[in-house]
Amino acid sequence: MERDGRWLLIKRGRQEAHAAGTLAGIGGKAEADGAGIGILEQTARREVAEEVGVDLTGTDLTYVAGDYFTTDDGDPVINVVFRGELPPQARPVAAAPDEEAEAHPDCPPWVLRSLRRMA
Repeated sequence: MERDGRWLLIKRGRQEAHAAGTLAGIGGKAEADGAGIGILEQTARREVAEEVGVDLTGTDLTYVAGDYFTTDDGDPVINVVFRGELPPQARPVAAAPDEEAEAHPDCPPWVLRSLRRMA
């Protein structure tokens, strides 16, 4: 999510199996009950609502990139990146409001690559 040239990131919990404690884009897993046309966009909207309390109904999401990787635990992941403008009325809490992602010690290189693609 972007507003005025700034990107909203979250900090992953220390208990997460993959990339614990790092900055990340908002994300999650598709759910079987949401299967069908537009499942990726539906998943993105649901995850943003769950993780930062922002309703993206009516917000255009633009596909940026798709990647595949395997976690350290061997779990296969398809990572799909969308770009969208944060609605003007939205007031999420930023993970690191006073820091730039590039200088943040918890920002992994794959997040920086996604941010560069979205810009």
